[in-house]
Amino acid sequence: MVNRVLIRIKVVQMLYSYLLTRSEFRLNEAPETTSRDKRYAYTVYIDMVLLLLELSGYNVKSNERPQKLNVERKLQENKVAKALSQNDAIRTAILRGNTQVGLLDDSLPSLYNKILESKVYIDYKKNRNTELGDDVILWTTILETIIARDESVTDALRKGGDFSLKGFQKGIKDLCNTLMSYADSREFFKKAKRDLEDSLDKAYELYLSIFAMIIDLTDEHERRLETAKQKHLATSDDRNPNTKLLFNQLAEYLRNSEHLKDLLDEYKVKRWSESSHFIRSMLDKVIESDVYKAYVEQPRKGLEEDAEFWRDALRTVILPSDLLMEEMEDQSLYWNDDLQTMGTFALKTLRQIAQSGGETVELLPKFKDIEDEKFGPELFRYSVENQPVYRQYIERFIQHNNWDPERLAFMDIVIMTTAIAEIIHYPNIPVAVSVNEYVEIANNYSTEKSGGFINGMLYNIIKYLNDEGIIHKA
Repeated sequence: MVNRVLIRIKVVQMLYSYLLTRSEFRLNEAPETTSRDKRYAYTVYIDMVLLLLELSGYNVKSNERPQKLNVERKLQENKVAKALSQNDAIRTAILRGNTQVGLLDDSLPSLYNKILESKVYIDYKKNRNTELGDDVILWTTILETIIARDESVTDALRKGGDFSLKGFQKGIKDLCNTLMSYADSREFFKKAKRDLEDSLDKAYELYLSIFAMIIDLTDEHERRLETAKQKHLATSDDRNPNTKLLFNQLAEYLRNSEHLKDLLDEYKVKRWSESSHFIRSMLDKVIESDVYKAYVEQPRKGLEEDAEFWRDALRTVILPSDLLMEEMEDQSLYWNDDLQTMGTFALKTLRQIAQSGGETVELLPKFKDIEDEKFGPELFRYSVENQPVYRQYIERFIQHNNWDPERLAFMDIVIMTTAIAEIIHYPNIPVAVSVNEYVEIANNYSTEKSGGFINGMLYNIIKYLNDEGIIHKA
């Protein structure tokens, strides 16, 4: 079963990768150039952003010049306009009022009607569940095929002075490029979420694979005994081997489990027997172990003893082996981090089978409940969406403690970001639980001093959040 301890580790790992590689949504900066065309292109670039907002129903004018359009709800709710309206540079431009977008007031009704009648918008309206990519395609198409070609737009802008047709065209092209790059960034966010879900699937797959390994090792043992009997110079031991492991009741129990079969099929679990060298070498380790020697010396007793043998073999021989570590690296990038948790749950399941008296024991579900299932994706989303705010909390106390933000390990920032998201958005999780979990992650995945540093930082931040009324936690 995938528990919250492992989910937290997965979220930190995925957030680390995402923040390292994402391209943030940023407006272009004003060019430092004497070129008239480039200067004017930037003016148009900002004006077109404001025009896009107006056509989406946002008021970008002063109180003396109220919004004139009554915009359709579908257009009002587009994600591009929402993202632009929250951009600090655009807010500053609106407050200062030093743009030429007011020159386009008389063109607004005509442009808006052309958008409503356009094929691209009619098709857009038919899509009930539009994504950011759909919104970007809509606005880049509107900019290039409606606004850029509308004579009333160019005629109005000519009245503002410094007009340059080349600069006008470049300004629109630059904005389209900005919107496309933002869409790419959001697509990467969606990919990171999918990767998180895939890694949680792989963790559960490892849990199932441990039971499959018991079956595969037993099957390999049977093949080995049959091959020995067929040898030209077979010995008496070859002809009459100890078959206690061959008839181990746990292997038979697992082989006959319809629940296990269904789960192995559902998660497309690759069988260990496909790696013949691994399964042969691992069987050698098991047979050479003291656990096996003690097991075969005892008379057959039943399922309980057989299940306990495999528990001991897994715990002392298989799970700690370098051979398993090497094989897991070939099968999944995630499994070395997952082994301790999934191995523990597999051992608990075997103990339940041993004590079941032969009654059916259901394997653990992937998640304990729906809250745990939602925990990872939600925590990742909260961490990404609020990362700039959480970074301010972190930097506030770094500076207070005279730390150099540039020397702070990036993994420490990621761990604290995730911790803050959990502390704020999950009021039912005690503070001590959250802090202890992320300190432990820091001890295992960051620098030698990270655990103590993060512990102190988080308690400072928690006090601040309580004082500000953002959270109400002891």
